[in-house]
Amino acid sequence: MSSEEPVKTICPYCGVGCGIQVKQGEEPGDVQFMPWGDAPVNEGRICIKGGAATQVVDHEDRLTDPLIKEDGEFREATWEEAYEMIVSEMSRIRDEYNPDAMGFFGSSKTMNEENYLLQKLARRYGTNNVDNCTRMCHASTVWALRTSLGAGAMTNSMEDLEEAADVFWIQGANPGEQHPIANSQYFRQAVLEGATVIQVDPHANKTTRSFKIDETDRHMHLQLKPGTDIPLLNIVIKTILERHEEEPEKGWIDEEFIEARTEGFEHLKETLEDFDKEAAAEECGVPLEDIELAAEKYAMANNSAIFTGMGMSQHTCGVDNVQNEINLALITGNLGRPGTGVNPLRGQNNVQGTCDVGAMPNVLPGYQLVDDDEARKSVEEVWGFEIPDEPGLTNVEISHEAGKSIQGLFIMGENPVMSEPDGNQVEKRLEELEFIAVQDIFMTETAKFADVILPATTWAERGGTVTNTDRRVQRMRGVDKVHENTKHDLDILMEIGSRLFEEEKFRFEDVEDVFEELRQVCPSYHGMTYDSLGEEGIHWPCYEPGDEGDLFLYEDGFETESGLGQIEGVRHQPPAEVPDEEYPLLLTTGRLEEHYNTGTMSRRSPTLNRQQPENFVDVHPTDAEHYGIEDGDMVTLKSRRGAIEVKAQVTEDTKEGVVWTTPHFAAASANRLTNDVLDDRAKIPEYKAAAAEIAITVGDGSAAEPADD
Repeated sequence: MSSEEPVKTICPYCGVGCGIQVKQGEEPGDVQFMPWGDAPVNEGRICIKGGAATQVVDHEDRLTDPLIKEDGEFREATWEEAYEMIVSEMSRIRDEYNPDAMGFFGSSKTMNEENYLLQKLARRYGTNNVDNCTRMCHASTVWALRTSLGAGAMTNSMEDLEEAADVFWIQGANPGEQHPIANSQYFRQAVLEGATVIQVDPHANKTTRSFKIDETDRHMHLQLKPGTDIPLLNIVIKTILERHEEEPEKGWIDEEFIEARTEGFEHLKETLEDFDKEAAAEECGVPLEDIELAAEKYAMANNSAIFTGMGMSQHTCGVDNVQNEINLALITGNLGRPGTGVNPLRGQNNVQGTCDVGAMPNVLPGYQLVDDDEARKSVEEVWGFEIPDEPGLTNVEISHEAGKSIQGLFIMGENPVMSEPDGNQVEKRLEELEFIAVQDIFMTETAKFADVILPATTWAERGGTVTNTDRRVQRMRGVDKVHENTKHDLDILMEIGSRLFEEEKFRFEDVEDVFEELRQVCPSYHGMTYDSLGEEGIHWPCYEPGDEGDLFLYEDGFETESGLGQIEGVRHQPPAEVPDEEYPLLLTTGRLEEHYNTGTMSRRSPTLNRQQPENFVDVHPTDAEHYGIEDGDMVTLKSRRGAIEVKAQVTEDTKEGVVWTTPHFAAASANRLTNDVLDDRAKIPEYKAAAAEIAITVGDGSAAEPADD
């Protein structure tokens, strides 16, 4: 690749899908960032992470050769040795135990084609034990949206929302920090043109502050107690129902829409018959009149759009949390047209696509259920082998079974030691496995437990497709490889599959060839071709060639069994672990603008790490006074699962009794403390609520006793 030929690609960080350009200089390691002025999603704008994205491509920590562990130490190996070890161990585990003794982790940081091939490999091996980090972020959102509306994705697009929405209801999401370009380009622009923002979040943040742009009370922040999203939304819904009874002429609910396009409305009303709004407001820690005012703003707007995030999904009641957002949208008719809907904001560049292509234990490409005989057979006809008909284990369930029913793991681009809750226990479980293969670009906290490590290329060195937060399938393009002995993820998977099964089903000419097979088995991608994606991309669903894709879903009906949107009343469920005498505080977590998930890339970026080099915990002034903590003190934050040492920030950004910290920083990660209990249906862990205690760290590293009141 000439040093004068930049290529157009997609930022590797959050799910907004911003276009950028990368240019390779005279030396292979000299990969430079360049703006892409007319990129379809961001029109040249870029956040701090996107602008620093190329800094990790030739980082000194890059894995450059295969590694094999011998006597507890890694040595450099040839690719032939590495492949032989993987094929031998995977064959042994299958023969000695059964195919379900292996687990496979895909990655929302890799491309559609790579995740497609990984899940195909797992199913050819004979197991549905394949999952990805969507399980940790939005599994409950996917479940609720797919069950109640038809598709586990944003119902609308950022483009139509900016143009048509009058109210943005943002609950459990922080686009100002986690999706900065969406926040500045779409949300803020709509606000400048008159839209209202209602933010529901336990923690004040950059989103809260970014919409204080006038002197009116148009925008609201409902700072609720973590784990009380259901009662807050029930207050909103009951307020709307009550006001409609009093003033039906104002159309607080959309009776015609409810009658023609939904079912379950009576169940919702019955659920709320004995619901006490005053008691619920006290439980939430938000004045009742504020919640009622927010309800009025949402219901009385022409077009209201809900945006949801991990603050809603990462609970043992995550499915019900999102279902209540769906209830609110359905009873007010805010679905099936521009400027409305229920819209999860995806946190990784390909978290949507990784699910679309079937890297989950219960679905095949296109969200076709593995236990649906007709769907399974349609995929088998293309693949040429039988697919197991029972859903497999999720990634957290795989970790729980390590050393028991699970004896081996193949991990592509994931870091469960950092990303899964109760990280100390995850480390112990990995030590129980007989075999671990890791495919990555750095020696992650998880890779240290591997028996063999395969050095992959980065996002900037290869091509493929990714799918952004509003269902836009886009092409990534790469420059030449930086380190000659690294390999593309797709090439690695093709080689392992071909060797393991001694057949040609895993041989493809190139990434376009893989995409061609993917679109055969994924109905919502069927009408796309690699060439037709061009530079603009296409929103799925795209069923036939020539389709331009849909900017919003459900105009004519829902994709449920009955064709109707499903309303279902839900009741408050407290977190699995609540404060008590031993652990009197409530811990919740969130991401920072400067960092990304487990920090594997962002902590290696000089620009990003300089902005925020270490973790911290936000403590309310009243709690700080009780514990004798001053701003800047080093404190020990602990739960029943572990302890971390972090710097205290005394701030009213968090509520009294609530402490807030982040998962990005290795030894001081929040996920050393978080609870690994799961939502019964979506199997997502409860990251957002755990009982905790805090104390000043004294000189010997121990925790001091709190001050007396």
